[in-house]
Amino acid sequence: MKILVTGGTGYIGSHTVVELLNEGYEVVVIDDLSNSKIETVDRIKLITGKDFKFYKGDIRDKDLLTKIFKENEIECVIHFAGYKAVGESVKLPLKYYDNNIGGTVNLLEVMNSFGCKKIVFSSSATVYGKPEKLPIVEDSKLETNCPYGNTKLMIEYILKDLYNSDNSWRVVLLRYFNPIGAHESGLIGEDPNDIPNNLMPYIMKVAIGELPILNIFGNDYDTVDGTGVRDYIHVVDLSIGHIKALEKIERDSGLFIYNLGTGKGSSVLEVVNTFERVNGVKVNYQITDRRPGDIDACYADVEKAKKELGFVAKYDLEKMCKDSYNFIKKAKETK
Repeated sequence: MKILVTGGTGYIGSHTVVELLNEGYEVVVIDDLSNSKIETVDRIKLITGKDFKFYKGDIRDKDLLTKIFKENEIECVIHFAGYKAVGESVKLPLKYYDNNIGGTVNLLEVMNSFGCKKIVFSSSATVYGKPEKLPIVEDSKLETNCPYGNTKLMIEYILKDLYNSDNSWRVVLLRYFNPIGAHESGLIGEDPNDIPNNLMPYIMKVAIGELPILNIFGNDYDTVDGTGVRDYIHVVDLSIGHIKALEKIERDSGLFIYNLGTGKGSSVLEVVNTFERVNGVKVNYQITDRRPGDIDACYADVEKAKKELGFVAKYDLEKMCKDSYNFIKKAKETK
């Protein structure tokens, strides 16, 4: 099966391409490299020993998408491409709506015109907003509190409407919790082009001295140690979840929704302390004010993915922290 991966040189996309190639899928990648590096293409090939086609470009470019579908017999799309910084989305909402939603509509129109009606969409736990109860199940109330989250939820609605209008579509919506970690080779991982927005890349930058201190936003939450609790999942586990989703829409027609997480919450301080312990490094941090919109805790109910996909995350927080540090050390050496 030939798979088009949009945003395939990004953090989650690149790890998923590795798993796809390892499983014997043919892969075509499109990415505009706005938050990734062209070196990732060669690193994926080095890890897997396999080749794949790469197109540099934007999914809003309909001519380019049409060219890709003409040149390749694409049977399914895994859709990662999109801007993802929550803070930036609040400041620049139109940028996010244009890119994330406009790009997705463009992609779906081209897919439809070529009769390619299988898609796995990279959604997010942000669609749940502030959870009414924990763990979060897939039929929980949906509510977002930022333009980034709005785009994820709107795209879910678009895909649901598309499926309702034409039941020959096969759709999987994967709601990620908090991916961290890196490939154990140290060749690919999360290394944003700008100041990190997420916890682990910030910890990594502080650990190697690229940033002076980690800001922990609030220590008065209703959690084990007062810092926010999230469900962290190893990016390789997350990538394998996409393989399981592909297998699902090969077997069954329909629209399916799954949480991808571990089902276990870890606090910010637990992540920092684990990182320090397993890697033998110091991460300087300071407690600062809460950020608007942050919630106490968020972790997944993972039973549906286990039952219907056969997916269970296998890597623990120690492994996530070890692989993250291994990657950032190697990245620093090559700069």
